[in-house]
Amino acid sequence: MPSRKKTSMFASAFCTCVGSFVVICVVLATPQWVSSEVRFSRTGTTVTVSLTYGLFSGTCEQFVDAGLQVSKTTFQVSEALSSSSSSSRSLVVATIVVLVLALLSSLLSAGFTCTNTVSNPYQTFLGPIGVYTWNSLCGVLTLIAMILFPVNVEGNSLSQELAHSCSSSLQTHLGSKHNYGYSYWIMLLILFLNIASVIIIYFYDHARYSKKKEQERPIENAPKDVILF
Repeated sequence: MPSRKKTSMFASAFCTCVGSFVVICVVLATPQWVSSEVRFSRTGTTVTVSLTYGLFSGTCEQFVDAGLQVSKTTFQVSEALSSSSSSSRSLVVATIVVLVLALLSSLLSAGFTCTNTVSNPYQTFLGPIGVYTWNSLCGVLTLIAMILFPVNVEGNSLSQELAHSCSSSLQTHLGSKHNYGYSYWIMLLILFLNIASVIIIYFYDHARYSKKKEQERPIENAPKDVILF
């Protein structure tokens, strides 16, 4: 059975790993990644398309000239991009894949910390090294997702392409504004939770290493009578 200290430390790390898993699920499920206002010219008028979307679905509204609003509609991102630029769709798929891999990494990390909470596994990788590995991988994958999505929005004009799914009569693009929502920014919480898990296990591992070194004192530190004996 693991010591009380080990149980408490790994239990704390387990809670942070589970928290990371839950947050990634929220990120994937919610459509509040970005809100965009995209302006187009149309014969004699200016149309502003307001979009709010995530990786799977979103909503859009049209405002003509002085604020005349057209009905709000819902769209699926994959369907809206089916006839659009393949690079935008590829980056959306890549972001989803990266987050799913991060989800699996956080799940494995939770499994490793749970195992160490209730037992003392013999394999080295099932201990702190495994926790470091899976938490680091989850953090890196989350960071990649945070980079890919803005690149798609800003570089590939993702909002502009999705706006065309709301109206087929849009002509010249005049400008765009983007505000990233909570579904995007809470990925920073995932990074924080992964770092917290690593720090907790590091303190436990460092304390265990220091205690082990104290128990293995060099012979020159032993009393002289013991050495003579």
